[in-house]
Amino acid sequence: MKELPHEHVEHAEHAEHAAHAGDGFLITVSGTIAALAVVAAIISSLETMETSGVVVARNEAVLKQNQASDQWTYYQAKSLKQNMRDRGRDPGDNRDDYLKRAQRYEAEAKEIEKKAHELEEQRDHALHKGQSHEHRHHGLTLAATLVHVGIAVTTLAIITKGGAGPGWSASPLPPSASSRRG
Repeated sequence: MKELPHEHVEHAEHAEHAAHAGDGFLITVSGTIAALAVVAAIISSLETMETSGVVVARNEAVLKQNQASDQWTYYQAKSLKQNMRDRGRDPGDNRDDYLKRAQRYEAEAKEIEKKAHELEEQRDHALHKGQSHEHRHHGLTLAATLVHVGIAVTTLAIITKGGAGPGWSASPLPPSASSRRG
């Protein structure tokens, strides 16, 4: 829930008008609205940062998945190449050369496989990081909503001058409790 930039200016103007009116209740409520507007702006900024964090982490996860896929493709190509050499080997070939190549291919395959697993771990870490950002984003969205509700309630308090309106009271307490506050 984003506030437009001019909304904070409007809150400040309302507070200034209340201060000129000299009404203590209006000054207090207007100050509360201004403070809530600052809190809402801070929460909205944090919410935006968490949204960016989600996008960055998910992009990183996609990149790592692509890199891991490339490694697995390379692994399969090396394995296929080794299998083709094994099948096409002439019994008259130099056995020592063949064994050296086979050992080299096996070592390369293990290294490629290790790299692919590392990239998959990095992908999983990035996905987890994105989920953490998303979880914080949801909490901040709820907080921003509640602060905006607070701004609306304090604005209604100004409209009703702290008294009960038609079917509404500035107090969160039931009407019978509100009338005993006094």
